[in-house]
Amino acid sequence: MSATQASTVEAVISKKMTARVKSFDWKRISQDLDARGSAMSEHLLSPDECQRTAALYTQDELFRSRVEMGRHGFGRGEYKYFSYPLPSLIAELRTAIYSHLVPIANRWNGALGINVRYPEEHADFLERCHEAGQLKPTPLLLQYGADDYNCLHQDLYGEHVFPLQLAILLSEPGKDFTGGEFVMTEQRPRMQSRPEVVPLRQGDGVVFAVHNRPVQGTRGVYRVNLRHGVSRVRSGHRHTLGIIFHDAQ
Repeated sequence: MSATQASTVEAVISKKMTARVKSFDWKRISQDLDARGSAMSEHLLSPDECQRTAALYTQDELFRSRVEMGRHGFGRGEYKYFSYPLPSLIAELRTAIYSHLVPIANRWNGALGINVRYPEEHADFLERCHEAGQLKPTPLLLQYGADDYNCLHQDLYGEHVFPLQLAILLSEPGKDFTGGEFVMTEQRPRMQSRPEVVPLRQGDGVVFAVHNRPVQGTRGVYRVNLRHGVSRVRSGHRHTLGIIFHDAQ
């Protein structure tokens, strides 16, 4: 394929992805994020796109690093961070989703009294990250086998943190694996943690809070702390695509 043909293919992918993402009910997604700190987007990727994305895991040249969770106390299983340039589908998905999350992110920061505002274009936000020394791409593929799990955590990689991120389940529950539910906990001041299980199917995405979100209380707005993880995979293999919008130091 010539450079011109490749450019044309990427432009088609970009146009289709932008239209697909735009078709989602972003008003409902915004409301769900405000209410629970997470929101599902069903059928974000097709089964074929899921399979092709999961198959990238074996292509080491696409990635900048591999992490074994057990070695770092993160759980069991492993994941790999992509290198730049990102695969076209992932790059376009990251760009398209970001533009719809910016109004929510800026509204949340305003409610929490945080002065930071995020630019409309993802490229401009990445430039801000890179100027601060956050140069490493953060989209990743995660791979789990039987008895693997991911401890509750937050994906904070430097000074500049976009407050929302996305996970897409690439495997089919009940066929490719059992167990392995996406879980979140929310810690409110002077209260016990509240758990949330997100019932993802193959190709479904979940947008969720990276760290904090605002909650309206009787005495004004306060912040709650969120963590996310994956419960124990009971059998089979599970792949997930993670899209984080800020880069890492």
